[in-house]
Amino acid sequence: MKSHMFLAAIALGCATSAVAQDAPVAADTVAAPASDIPDGKGKIVFFRKGGFVGSAISCAVHEKGEKLTSLPPGKFAVVYAEPGIHEYSVKSEATDTLRLEIEPGETYYSKCNIQMGIMAGRPNLSPADKAAFDAMSAKLKPVEIKAE
Repeated sequence: MKSHMFLAAIALGCATSAVAQDAPVAADTVAAPASDIPDGKGKIVFFRKGGFVGSAISCAVHEKGEKLTSLPPGKFAVVYAEPGIHEYSVKSEATDTLRLEIEPGETYYSKCNIQMGIMAGRPNLSPADKAAFDAMSAKLKPVEIKAE
């Protein structure tokens, strides 16, 4: 019984610290302006908050089985895509897919979170918005993406 309460206290402590890291940060955005989007393409900003929770789990973003980028904690990546439907995926013990319809000249945001899994953490891609990215952008650094 005591061990269950101890584990619950640890989980609650981790959850509390994770919530505190999501506090908005006043900062200029580190993303490039919309005008940097190549003609006829859309822009997707994939980002992942920093912190210790889930830091050992990769958030490698793939499209059609090809790795586009890895997102360690506290990083973001900008990907340019042709208009149309795109499916981006991340996986560890399970695969999560985010389907986006890209329009030319538009910017899209996607946040990678690590959720609890059975044997390992599970990366999850979810739609986000500019405000969510801007709130943590001062703490994020860019990562290299694979050249097209």
